[in-house]
Amino acid sequence: MSPKATNITWHAGSVSAETRERLLNQRGCVVWLTGLPGSGKSTIGRALERRLAASGHAAYVLDGDNVRHGLNSDLGFSPTDRDENIRRVGHVAAMLADAGLIAITAFVSPYRAGRARARKLVPRGRFIEVFCGAPLSVCQHRDPKGLYRKARQGKLTDFTGVSAPYETPREAELVLDTAAMNVSRCVRAIENALRRRRLLSPTRRRAGKKSARAEPSAAGTSAQGRPRRA
Repeated sequence: MSPKATNITWHAGSVSAETRERLLNQRGCVVWLTGLPGSGKSTIGRALERRLAASGHAAYVLDGDNVRHGLNSDLGFSPTDRDENIRRVGHVAAMLADAGLIAITAFVSPYRAGRARARKLVPRGRFIEVFCGAPLSVCQHRDPKGLYRKARQGKLTDFTGVSAPYETPREAELVLDTAAMNVSRCVRAIENALRRRRLLSPTRRRAGKKSARAEPSAAGTSAQGRPRRA
């Protein structure tokens, strides 16, 4: 999309992305969690953020509901508004990645075209699309916010999975069976994907010390540790 204004100029920064990444000891990127409502996107995103912070990495979650309280409070859920929602979030995520952060987005983002546009905003290899692949029946059974029930009663329109479509990713970097995998397994899978792409440093160094501190192991989980909300 071209800017509507014509009297604007792009101002290049004086600090490079590489400089910021050296300071943070990581490479800025976008982890894009997508899936049906109730598939576990927000739960996994928050757990991933905590895991990365505990291992010394700077990450930030952009959550679908939270963004609609502020930046996108003027948007509804029509196809046009959904498209604009993801366009804006894609640009915010790209700016966070350019700042050297690991941007974690948790959005239904139902359309392939919108996700593809978000991917193009960041350098190649810095966008990891993660499909939270819980079946519709599982998401409807979880229904953590009662939205599926309201949609089936006709109280909500344009609700993904009931009265609005979801386009399954065709080439996601990672597919998580969030009906079978608990939160910790999902987080480890994403963290491993980040490491394989060398987006995370193997260790973090304390200022003024030559020795490196190893990252803590993943937390133990129970059979009840499955994602519960989107």
